[in-house]
Amino acid sequence: MVLAFSILLMMTSTLMIVLVLLHKGKGGGLSDMFGGGVSTGLGGSSTAERNLDRITIGTGVIWFLCVVALGLLLKAQAG
Repeated sequence: MVLAFSILLMMTSTLMIVLVLLHKGKGGGLSDMFGGGVSTGLGGSSTAERNLDRITIGTGVIWFLCVVALGLLLKAQAG
């Protein structure tokens, strides 16, 4: 069980990194330094951006639950 949660945690961690890097910059951060702050003039948030937000939040919730479950499982094994 610990192995399954560890593998799921590694997969969600990698996916979270990729998803966060896919988000467009909001300005004033590191993305501006490397040319990511150029506005396209479309304004507003697109459907793809909203879906990316939802997927990122869902992955974050799964990641958090894996961390809690692993903590509880490892605590139960130690005691």
